[in-house]
Order: sequence, then C-alpha cells, then structure tokens
Amino acid sequence: METSPFPLLSLLIFLPVVAGISLLRIRNKHRILSVALGVAVAELLLSLILLGLFDPNQDGMQFVEQHSWIPTLNIDYLLGVDGLSVLFVPLTALITVAVILASRRSIKTLSSLYFALLLFLEGITIGVYCTLDLALFFLFWELTLPPLFFLISLWGIGVHRRYAALKYVLFMLTGGILLLFGFILLGLNHANETGIAAPAGLSFNYMELLQTPIPLATQSIVFLLLFFGFAIKAPLFPFHVWLPTMAMEGPASITAIIVGLKLGLFGIIRFAIPLAPQAASQYFVLMMLLGAIGAIYGALIALKQTNLRRMLAYSSISHAGFVLIGAAAFNIQGIQGAVFQLFNFGIVASGIFLIAGFLQYRLGSTELTALGGAARPMPILASLFFILGLASIGVPGTNGFAAEHLIVIGAFKAHIGMGLAVLLGIILSAAYYLVFYQKAFLGPVTRATVKETIDLRSREYWIAGTMVSLALLLGLFPQQVLTTTDKTLQAWVARVETAPVAENGNTAEEILAQKNHYDSASNPNYHSY
Repeated sequence: METSPFPLLSLLIFLPVVAGISLLRIRNKHRILSVALGVAVAELLLSLILLGLFDPNQDGMQFVEQHSWIPTLNIDYLLGVDGLSVLFVPLTALITVAVILASRRSIKTLSSLYFALLLFLEGITIGVYCTLDLALFFLFWELTLPPLFFLISLWGIGVHRRYAALKYVLFMLTGGILLLFGFILLGLNHANETGIAAPAGLSFNYMELLQTPIPLATQSIVFLLLFFGFAIKAPLFPFHVWLPTMAMEGPASITAIIVGLKLGLFGIIRFAIPLAPQAASQYFVLMMLLGAIGAIYGALIALKQTNLRRMLAYSSISHAGFVLIGAAAFNIQGIQGAVFQLFNFGIVASGIFLIAGFLQYRLGSTELTALGGAARPMPILASLFFILGLASIGVPGTNGFAAEHLIVIGAFKAHIGMGLAVLLGIILSAAYYLVFYQKAFLGPVTRATVKETIDLRSREYWIAGTMVSLALLLGLFPQQVLTTTDKTLQAWVARVETAPVAENGNTAEEILAQKNHYDSASNPNYHSY
C-alpha cells in the first residue's frame, strides 16, 4: 500500500460531518437547503475526482491514509479504496444530492436537523466503504444508526414510524454484536499466530489479517458471525422483516438510501468471505440456498402486493438474493455480476423509491386503488418509472442486464440448480413489476385526485432523469464498471485458493476438493474454476 500525500478520503468523510454540525446553527430554511445542497454537490465533485485518479490496473489499495489511533490495542486510523469500494463513494454522494433535492418540499419542520443528519449519514457511510481497520469500521458502522433512527422516527410518513425506527435499530444492534465478536476473534487469532500476547499482538488491520493464518474451526466461527451480522443489514432471507416495515413507515427518501446502499452485502463481499475464505467455501451451499430462497421468496411476495412501496421492498429482498448467489459462486463472472448489481441498486432502486416518494407526496398514498391510470396526468413520471423498472428486471440495454447476465453465468458455472433459481427469480421479477405497472399506471383514471395531479417538476425531473440516464449509459457501456473492478475481483477470487490456513486447519486445496466433489456429484456438467 502506498500512502497518499493528500488526505482525500478523510476530506470526503469529514466534510459533510462538519458541515452537518454547522447547519444546526442556521435558522433560515432557504439558507439551510442551499448550504446542504452545496456541500453535497462539492462532495460529489470530490468523489468524481477520486474516481478519475483511481488506477484500475492496480489490485491493491490506493489513496491510503494511516495514523496511529489507539496504540495500546494496535488500532489505526486506516483508510483506502480499491476496485471494490471506489465506485460506492461517488454513488453515495450522488444519492445524497438526489435525496436533498427530493426533500426540498416534503421537509417542513426541523429542516436544519434533517439535513444535518443527512450529511452526517453521508460522511459516515463513505467511512464504512473506505475503512481498512476493523475497529474503525465497526465505529463507522454503528454511527450510521443514530441519524437513521431520528430520520425515520421524526420524518416518517406512517403512524408507526417510531416502531419502524426502533425495529430497525434493534435488528442492526443484533447484527453489530455478531460483527464485534467476529472482529475480536480475528484480532485474538492474530496475536496467537504471531506468538505475541494480547494486547501487544492484536491487529485489526484488514491487510494484515488477510495474511494471517486462521485454523479452520476458528474460520468457521468467524465466517458465521460476520456473515449473519452483515446478512441482517443486507437484508437477506430470513432477516428481511424490518425492510417492508421501513418502506411503509419511513420517509421514501431515507428508504431510498437504505435500499440503494446495501452495506450488508458490501460487508459480506469485503470482509466475511475474504477474511475466512476456506470457511466461506465450506458454507457455499448455505449461501447459495439463502440467496436462492430470498430471490424467489421476495419475488413471489412482491407479486401479491397492492402497495408500491411494499412491492419495492420485497423486490429489493429478491435482488439481494441474486447478489449473494453471484458472490457465493466464487468465480469471476459471479462476483463481477454481484458487485455490478450492488452498484446498480444505488441507481435503480433508489431512483424508483424516490419516484414512489413523489407519488406519495402528490396523492397521499401508493396503494393501487389510489394510482389507477396515473400515466395519463403524469406521463413523464410514468415513463421514467417504467425505464427504471426495466433496468430492475434486467432488460437488454440497461445496466441491470449486464449484471444479471454475469450472475447467471457465474451461478451456472458453480451449480446448475442455482443457475435455474436465478432464472426463475428473474422471470418472477418481470411478472411482479409489469403486472403492478399495468394496474397502477395504465388504464382509465379512477380518482379525481389522480386526474388533478401534476407531472414532475423540473427539480424532480432532473433527479429521476439522472438515474434513468445512468441506467441506460451503464447498460450500453458496462465495461466502464467492469474494468474498474476487474483487477480487485480477480484477486478476490484467487484468495479462496491461496489464503493461508493455520497448521491445525485443513488446507485450501482440501476444502476446494470437498466443494468440487459435491458439485461434480450433483452436476455432471460442472467444471471447477
């Protein structure tokens, strides 16, 4: 790792945090919005500079910043990005700009606190993506909870918004406990392997832990703790029950952030699998089954929904299953598709939820009974929603197609049953989206409130139009994303085969041989990657 001469990542993390604190002193509503939007746009420009300076030909960490933080426990302030994380920094900044613009009219009370919490959440989320010290990562991870709790409980649109906020926080705290135990085990294992007693032998440095041998029994415990801790946040089946409640009770703009930036899936790909690769390979059947069940279950439940926001929540659960299948395939096609789809969530899912928020603001409901014939008075809104929906179901020419195509290839290479599950999930996703769209937007107008409503305003048009443009642009030129992630993900796949194992654990080759034996027995056409 080469240390960066300029602390660009620190600037990206703390600029919105400091700006958010300063917003609390401002009382003029228009000035609050101007400052918040100006900081968010500056953050977006800085993140684009980061992406422009990033070298995709390197597979290691770039823009590294390292300073001693708690020396007695060997905890460092350590930041860096690679091809896996660098895309999500500008994505976070883009979604924040969109949410601020979308909240301009809907936030009527405590606006300084709302936008301050939003900027604080942006900086902390970028910290989650950039952190390379597990203790610092855990700090950022837990710091996302307070702003989300208040954003949901104070500005939610449902009568049970406080219940939804509490439910979300309790689920996340449960997952956080699992992560904390997993990280502590990794630190203690490092001390044990180096022969230096704790606390001097502890290490939470992600790059050091990647090189530290771990006994297979310990790996299994670490992997299960990290996997289920992150699965709650994703959310993966069966830990998904908080998301439909959040979608119905919380503000649509905040739900757009949660479903667009799936930090739990990022954590599984970044930490759970690379830090315990042999155990991950051993539990690949578990991951594949949870992914397949989630993909099909989410789609089937979405097919029965009569509320747009609830349907989108179950759609998000289904797509999270696709990402897990791609990652668990342990081949380059699967993981590239998984990361690409994870990136697509920020564009497509957040865009659709923001449009759902526009409908909620106009009509006071997103129930089918309140939306009939909505395309007649709102043709632009309906058209942009339709295009984002096509990207969500992976129609050729959109960014969803390239990602789902890679996941399908990776899933079939790993196990034919998982490939068929992905195909079934894709078919069901097309069914629930097209059926709902036909009922909600097409046909005659049935309510006076729908007939009298207005189409997208210029500000809303630019929000939705930007998301649609990105979905189409990346659909036509997916190689831009794939090139950025290629070197890092090649190394990610290779790690499963080469990661060190302590002497009292099985070797990587033995674990892979067991996996390949299972695959070849259940699928005669299987070829090991």
